[in-house]
Amino acid sequence: MLSVRIGFVGAGQMATALAQGLVKAEHVGEGQLMASDPSEEARQRFARTTGAKTTSENLEVVEHSDVVVLAVKPQQMPDVLAQLRGKIGTARLVLSIAAGVRSATIAQSLGTAARLARVMPNTPCLVGHGACAYCLAGTATASDGQLVGQILGSVGIAYQVEEKLMDAVTGLSGSGPAFAYIIMEALSDGGVRMGLPRQIATKLAAQTLLGAASMVLSSGEHPAVLKDRVASPGGTTIAGLQAMESGGVRAAMIAAVEAATRRSVELAAGS
Repeated sequence: MLSVRIGFVGAGQMATALAQGLVKAEHVGEGQLMASDPSEEARQRFARTTGAKTTSENLEVVEHSDVVVLAVKPQQMPDVLAQLRGKIGTARLVLSIAAGVRSATIAQSLGTAARLARVMPNTPCLVGHGACAYCLAGTATASDGQLVGQILGSVGIAYQVEEKLMDAVTGLSGSGPAFAYIIMEALSDGGVRMGLPRQIATKLAAQTLLGAASMVLSSGEHPAVLKDRVASPGGTTIAGLQAMESGGVRAAMIAAVEAATRRSVELAAGS
């Protein structure tokens, strides 16, 4: 069990998912958690889900915590950072999950030599299957990095990367669930086109993607190797793969990640 107190400035879905994951993994007890939010509904949901204390005052959370998670929307970050300016020193580790807000911006706004970690989670964190990445900044230490990895590991997998790669992470795993839903929907549409009931087609498509992803993660083999094992000579799968290549599916997926990455860069430049 971790021996730190963790506070969330913002008690939305992602904050609640992270806190719930930490409790379920028995990394912390509910007494080690606290969250603030101006929304009473959000506070009640956080408390109901995690058993932790909540408040409407951000500074109360900071005073209570060894780790402060900034879990607010990017457009809300300037006001929150202004409120916390000068209130967070090197005694606390600060995690930001606001997409596109650079570590340098956070450090400058806080006005102290803070220990910082910028984090990019994704929505499957809500069901314990997140794909996350993080980078360290400011005066953060290697031990801080291990702690961040443990926190994120409670809701999925997490990798430490250089900050210059965080936009690519946003484009891939941050936006990726939406791309996966499109593929899932298209597979379901194909099943319906061929006569399957919609409910069955959608569940088969979802389970197929889940199973394929599990095989990649559990086997450690390249997706191309696993693909070739399904595609027997002259069979149904290779015919389908040819249709996908003719439709430009591979190029479209690569372009989607590139477009999302470039948009992340643009949003950060404007923050």
